[in-house]
Amino acid sequence: MKRSCSHRWKVLCNDKLWFKSDALRVLEDIADIDYQEAKYENLLECIDHYDAYFASAHIKTDAKVLERAKRLRVIATPSTGTDHIDVDFAIEKGIAVLDIAKEYTLLDNFTATAEMTWCLILSLIRRLPWAFEAAKNGFWARQHFAGHQLMGKTLGIMGYGRLGKMMAKIGKGFRMHIIAYDIHHLSDSNVRQVGLDTLLSDSDVLTIHIHLTKETRGLISHEVFYKMKPGIIIINTSRGGIIDEEALLDALKTGQVGGAGLDVINGEWDDNLADHSLIKYAKTHENLIITPHIAGSTVESIVDAREFMAKKLADYLKSLT
Repeated sequence: MKRSCSHRWKVLCNDKLWFKSDALRVLEDIADIDYQEAKYENLLECIDHYDAYFASAHIKTDAKVLERAKRLRVIATPSTGTDHIDVDFAIEKGIAVLDIAKEYTLLDNFTATAEMTWCLILSLIRRLPWAFEAAKNGFWARQHFAGHQLMGKTLGIMGYGRLGKMMAKIGKGFRMHIIAYDIHHLSDSNVRQVGLDTLLSDSDVLTIHIHLTKETRGLISHEVFYKMKPGIIIINTSRGGIIDEEALLDALKTGQVGGAGLDVINGEWDDNLADHSLIKYAKTHENLIITPHIAGSTVESIVDAREFMAKKLADYLKSLT
């Protein structure tokens, strides 16, 4: 149903739009925007007053929220992933969900996640967090913190899309051998495409760049870990649900996995994250690094994504009037 042009849309925003760009002005021209801190309780209490929601990935937009969203027409999230939104339920209720997953021209300029993936690789293989902690305490133990070099090692890339291709280019710079697994045929002569079992058995470093779907949830299981080369380094900057986390803990404890760098964990929206099994393990072990889902969070990528989504949301609302 079209809305009268004499009425203004009401938009709830849980993301910081601290910039003043043409894209934001376009949205402000047609809508009244209320900014609120990204807290689940706030969202639950007020969502029924809004036509559109500019979502934050820090909180869940679940079925309970959507049940209360009686007038909501659209959810806009400036992210490629949508696992913070119950998309199926939203669509069932007639609520559109806008994201940037297929905005390839925009995404080609975002290198932040690939850069963070390499940050985690280097931090693990050179034991940087623990060496820094020791140095701060006056423990100058060069031999104790001897790491490994990457030259000659095999980089395995799971998912050869935008980020996978960036990883391969950087890996070549480190003089690594590059192999990749993808469900589609690769037309890249610089990368050897392999099956999943070969990827697991041959990789010294494995990076994960696939989407979280029903098929990929829990894909990296107990069985899969023990197909891997012993001592492998695993990096996940995709989504936590792709890895069976109890299986990962077992593999870290036995040394089957030499180290893991995680920018994402399963249940990262929970309030009691200090009790998360991986976080508790990382407090007392030197083979696991966890960062709070910051791989894509650079000033450049945040501003560009939010500007783009503000314009995309404005265009969508205009189409309804």
